[in-house]
Amino acid sequence: MSVATASGVVPGVMRSPWVAFAMRRLWRILISFWVLLTATFLMIHLIPGDPVRSALGFNAPIEVVKSEQQALGLNDPLWLQYLHYVQNLFSGHLGVSIATKQSVSQIIGDRLPATLEVSILAFVLVMAIAIPIGVFMAVTTRGGQRRSRELAFTSTSVLLATIPEFLTAVALVYVFGVQLRWFPVAGRGDAGSYVLPVVSLAIGPAAVLARIVRVEMLTVLGNDFIRTARAKRLPARLVYGRHALPNALTATLTVGGMMLTGLIAGTVLVENVFAWPGLGSMIVQSILGKDYPVVQGIVLIYGVGVLLVNLIVDVSLAVLDPRSAIREN
Repeated sequence: MSVATASGVVPGVMRSPWVAFAMRRLWRILISFWVLLTATFLMIHLIPGDPVRSALGFNAPIEVVKSEQQALGLNDPLWLQYLHYVQNLFSGHLGVSIATKQSVSQIIGDRLPATLEVSILAFVLVMAIAIPIGVFMAVTTRGGQRRSRELAFTSTSVLLATIPEFLTAVALVYVFGVQLRWFPVAGRGDAGSYVLPVVSLAIGPAAVLARIVRVEMLTVLGNDFIRTARAKRLPARLVYGRHALPNALTATLTVGGMMLTGLIAGTVLVENVFAWPGLGSMIVQSILGKDYPVVQGIVLIYGVGVLLVNLIVDVSLAVLDPRSAIREN
């Protein structure tokens, strides 16, 4: 390849909308990560009082308190503490628990799989419930048909969406764990122990997403290309499954990604109801025990998870609808 040709290729590549899209997303995620990192660092310094004395107790010897403060670097200037925090973070060291003297990285590594399992299973359940129900309700109630069915669906979905996850969890424990004794009420054991936590997390988001799928599906069913497909006498499964559903999933994917981040946050309360050995129950224990290095580490992991989910959703939307990436300024 000649020099002139090579020099012409590079500007052409840089002008590509996909390159511009990638650069925008990379810049945004870097800024967001810096804000998250700084916020988690400042968390321990904005809390009134001495976190070390709070964690060790006010009767702890002053020598022990000072030694712990020195070990955590709390006696250094704030800018130096921030620099050490960033250096340790990129070296994979998130600090040491004040209470257990265990590495925060090890604590997170031990408990993260349990939180991921229940979150991902709940997300899969949400999609498995919401998309078929939303499509079915859109097909059967389009054009004002079956008003009673539409009213029942709307009322039920609104009711389920407004109930907090922990109240749903308590109700499920009482009915299916205490009264019927179908499933265990606490702990992470066999497959049955996953049922109640996963269902508790999935019910509310599934109700919200089903309504969104129905609305998006109704909008797509009113488009000209759907009427053309019907005029060609295509089978209903092709009209709804191949032509309508993919076009309705763009907004569904966006909301689904937001719900996945909400599911991750919802594990904090649900894990405590079911004594689930994940990050959610650990962060509550750490807050109550004033173990702020552990709280910092877990909050950082939750934040990174949200950033990654948003990035995956953005990329998926760009692949499904390239025009959205090209139109964006």
